[in-house]
Amino acid sequence: MPTQSRLFHSSNSYRDNKDTTVKVTFIDPMGVEKTVDAQIGKNLLQVAHDHNIELEGACGGELACATCHLIFEKEMYDTLPEKEPEEDDMLDLAMELTDTSRLGCQICVRKDMDGMKVRIPDDGY
Repeated sequence: MPTQSRLFHSSNSYRDNKDTTVKVTFIDPMGVEKTVDAQIGKNLLQVAHDHNIELEGACGGELACATCHLIFEKEMYDTLPEKEPEEDDMLDLAMELTDTSRLGCQICVRKDMDGMKVRIPDDGY
């Protein structure tokens, strides 16, 4: 019986693109915007941590929690790769879940994301 392997977004894929960045704006629960240079290939959880943006990521990006939950604008959400069932399961635990919610650890920065805005929902604390 062949073994199956599941490929999640790799945290190492950014290495080939380390000099290429796009502007991404994170909007905190209070509405404060912070625009950062995001390396293409890094996931949004890594980008947030690189720029001291408060996005928890309790599991370290291992797809075992929902603390890196982000809300995307509809136009950008529609361009994102399809969610894996495991991500959907974790999102069921997220606060302020919307139709355009995704986990930051599963979304890697692409060139066409230049100028993108993502909202960090209120985590209830």
